[in-house]
Amino acid sequence: MEYNGSPTEKAITAGELDRRHVGQSVSFQPNDFTVVFGAIAGIARTEALVYLSLNGVGGGTHLKDEYDLPIDKQVYLQLDPLGSAEKGLTDAASFVKDKLDEITRNIREREHEKSE
Repeated sequence: MEYNGSPTEKAITAGELDRRHVGQSVSFQPNDFTVVFGAIAGIARTEALVYLSLNGVGGGTHLKDEYDLPIDKQVYLQLDPLGSAEKGLTDAASFVKDKLDEITRNIREREHEKSE
């Protein structure tokens, strides 16, 4: 199995995880047979490993809620929906402003042509 995240996730290495990521949804493939999805409850690190404690994963017969990952292991974080929405709204507002400026310019040109 080769898990590469989804379009709504951002790939980073486990070594990049820090306290800002606690509470965020994460997914990763700790071995050849398992893909894990959960919320980060805690992060600890050494020079070589990152230890993740997860909410929403443990409690099942075969599910663990703690993982040791090499610092270069790819993990996938959910993109920030508010940040993505804000960028989309900013882009839309810019587009609307450009169109309104163009319409205003066309109206002024027509009025100028009529007055000549």
